[in-house]
Amino acid sequence: MTIVAEAGLADLRALLEAVVQAGASDLHLRSDEQPRMRVQGALVGIGPVVTADEVSAMMGSAMSDDVRATYAAVMEADFAVHLPGVGRFRVNAFRTQGRDACVLRRITDEPLSLDALDMPPVVRKLAMQTRGLVLVTGPTGSGKTTTLSAMIDAINDERAVHVLTLEDPIEVVHRSRTATVTQRELGSDSHTWSGALRAAMRQDPDVILIGEMRDAETVHAALSAAETGHLVLSTLHTTDALETVQRILAFFPPHEQPRVRAALASSLQGIVCQRLVPRLYGRGRVCVLEVAVADARFSDAIADPDRTNEIPDILADGGYSGMQSFDQHLVRLVIDGLIDLRTARGAASNAHDLTVALRRTGWKPGAIEGETP
Repeated sequence: MTIVAEAGLADLRALLEAVVQAGASDLHLRSDEQPRMRVQGALVGIGPVVTADEVSAMMGSAMSDDVRATYAAVMEADFAVHLPGVGRFRVNAFRTQGRDACVLRRITDEPLSLDALDMPPVVRKLAMQTRGLVLVTGPTGSGKTTTLSAMIDAINDERAVHVLTLEDPIEVVHRSRTATVTQRELGSDSHTWSGALRAAMRQDPDVILIGEMRDAETVHAALSAAETGHLVLSTLHTTDALETVQRILAFFPPHEQPRVRAALASSLQGIVCQRLVPRLYGRGRVCVLEVAVADARFSDAIADPDRTNEIPDILADGGYSGMQSFDQHLVRLVIDGLIDLRTARGAASNAHDLTVALRRTGWKPGAIEGETP
């Protein structure tokens, strides 16, 4: 390793140690700017301004030769880095205004359990399905990867099956216990998503995790696997169940959408949508969930384009099967004293309806809106 690379690695380690110590989730590095870390959703400056050469040295010190070649060719790269004594981080390297930049996200070495994440029982039930498609959705940084890894961990505890993951990059490492877990990373274990997905069906999987549904080819492969007796888990960057269904259909031209609707209606087992909101008194963040579970009404709403917009109402009325809307979960969080009214209204799908629902429970705000009683 050259002197420049050694210095870059030492600088990167120092910054990431500070990230871990602060309990931050991400580190942003940009040329001629102060590094910033995301703490409880907000970006906070850390250390002095870094030069373009310093950013390039830090990025280069974390890259393998293959990643370095990819970055040089396409000016973007996704990879993981592990610093002993510090932790594992997912890295997206890119160029901005002709200079190097990257974002590093802290990831856990070991998966958290569904119980540790305080997930409702319906999420475990979805993880235990033997076939079909289960999606975890939400914006960047909402905890989708953490939830999916907890679902895989639950399967690993309880089912003697083969779990095959296709990731870019591998974030949480799973060690085989009751299940046999095979994790494949784009770049180091397969050159393309399409090749990895084609090969997956010849590797005797029972459960397939696809890191992200990125395009029509990936969606088609996921639906085909779900229809042929596999449990498929994946993610989408969508905000709620209705948008998730609409986004999947939008991957395909109009003449293909009826076929996709039929396949989705028959194979989709559930959708878990996530948002992170601040806890009361700045004590971290809490995960708010919208959950859709396949039943006759939900499947019919997917299959019939004239009924698809009924999905929010179906969720709100589906508590008997574990369904819930975001606003229903927000109401419970306010009543339980975990978040305040101002936060709930800001995160609600319909702030007025949320306030009405709270009043119907008998809950009353404090003297200042946003306080708990």
